[in-house]
Amino acid sequence: MIFAVADLHLSNGDKPMDVFGPHWAGHFARIQADWQARVRPEDVVLLPGDLSWAMQLEEAAPHLEMVGRLPGQKILLKGNHDYWWGSISRVRQRLLPGTYALQNDCLCLDGVLYAGSRGWLLPGQDVKAEDLRIYQRELLRLEMSLKAARALSQELPLVCMMHYPPRTCAQGDTGFTRLLEAYRVNTLVYGHLHGPALKSAYQGLSGGVCYLCVSCDALNFQLAPVPL
Repeated sequence: MIFAVADLHLSNGDKPMDVFGPHWAGHFARIQADWQARVRPEDVVLLPGDLSWAMQLEEAAPHLEMVGRLPGQKILLKGNHDYWWGSISRVRQRLLPGTYALQNDCLCLDGVLYAGSRGWLLPGQDVKAEDLRIYQRELLRLEMSLKAARALSQELPLVCMMHYPPRTCAQGDTGFTRLLEAYRVNTLVYGHLHGPALKSAYQGLSGGVCYLCVSCDALNFQLAPVPL
């Protein structure tokens, strides 16, 4: 099986998540309990961004180890708060066996392709010129990853990870969605949205792609099964 959960926001005690509401109290213990109860060693768990509040890789190392020791094969993606994620080679050196990090590339595990990119704010009235520049760059990075996946196989199912939502309920067609459809992505998982912003989260089938919001608070701090 494939599972997903985003926005773990692990901290060393300096940024407790319950400042965002009492429902965040002990949130990782709840995720961990669900994870250990449901995930088998052969399963895959997708973690699309904001794993740790750490600013440096050394500070994030205990969090990478905590996640790495949980059951299953783990695939990480960078989020907007993952400031510790610098050189991809250094990140990969700190990962335990069975844990992988995606960046401008792809992965094939047990007959399923995995690709992805962080994404960014979608174009709109309040988006600044600098945000549009980053958005265009993320389109290039996403296509690089999807193209690498489809170079491996045109037939295998393709699961894509993004941190930012590639679309919302109000804004459907974007550069991201066009790429997902062009490269025949089966399922797209994303996070980033919390609290009232979850009302804008699009979930369901569009253009042949199944969209799934997996922010941990949207999932009541459990893992979501990912359909193919």
